[in-house]
Amino acid sequence: MPRAIWKGSITFGLVNIPVGLYSAEKRQEMQFHLLDKRDQSPVRYKRVAEKSGREVPWENIVRGYEYEEGQYVILSDEDLKRANPEATQTVDILDFVDAAEISPVYFDKPYYLAPDKKGTKSYALLREILTRSGKVGIAKVVIRTRQYLSALLPQGDVLVLNLLRFAHELRDADELPVPHGKAGVSDRELQMAERLVEGMVSEWDPEKYRDNYENDLMKMIEKRVKSGDTAAIETPVPRRQEGNVVDLMALLKRSVEVSGENGEPEKKGKKARSTTKSKPAAKPSRAKPAAKRAAKTAKSHKSPARKSA
Repeated sequence: MPRAIWKGSITFGLVNIPVGLYSAEKRQEMQFHLLDKRDQSPVRYKRVAEKSGREVPWENIVRGYEYEEGQYVILSDEDLKRANPEATQTVDILDFVDAAEISPVYFDKPYYLAPDKKGTKSYALLREILTRSGKVGIAKVVIRTRQYLSALLPQGDVLVLNLLRFAHELRDADELPVPHGKAGVSDRELQMAERLVEGMVSEWDPEKYRDNYENDLMKMIEKRVKSGDTAAIETPVPRRQEGNVVDLMALLKRSVEVSGENGEPEKKGKKARSTTKSKPAAKPSRAKPAAKRAAKTAKSHKSPARKSA
């Protein structure tokens, strides 16, 4: 059984119908990975904090409203509900209009509404009223912190809540360079077009239509797999780092290489050692164990010392 993504009630007048909101979409889009074309390594998206440069897990992410530059008010899910509990828990029907009056450009995304056990009778009542009258309920609803305009309409035994676009969200079609009126089309051309349409008339059957493009694309992919035209990707194991840990060995190795490229690392080492001798030695009682171990290790490896700043 599908899971309700929202629970509340439909209200119109004094009628209150407890319902759950369910997604009516079941998207099956092909998933593609983004790869670096040079070596086919995966390109990842990460949520990275600007200040630390580290990835932030979802559990540490909160909503913030920027009221001034760099200044935020943090809002939790409970804060959003407390702001207007009624708006976040109701499908508030404002008007009933003729379904034919709503232009298709306003329809956006469909959801199903199903009643809980206490709202079965009132749910059926509203559904039958809408079916018999041919009307659609225009309502406002809040889903995931945003308020939407919506149309409540019957489909068989189910009430569909179809989110609508607000008028200000649509571009003005008058700005488009479209022909007005018949634009020179003759009556004979219209008659021929009508005959063509009449020959293609059929009953609406949504199961009749399939995504041919995706099917053809899958055939092409399967053909390439059989022919061996593929790319094997070796995903590197990420090195575990704590904080801003530096790979000291890599830095030391690179430093030795650079000193070798600049010429005569031994002489530079001798100069550094002579400079070190001129400095007063640190007192043994104040030397840290870690420093002693580092000095002992450096002596055993006999790596060239760096110049003093």
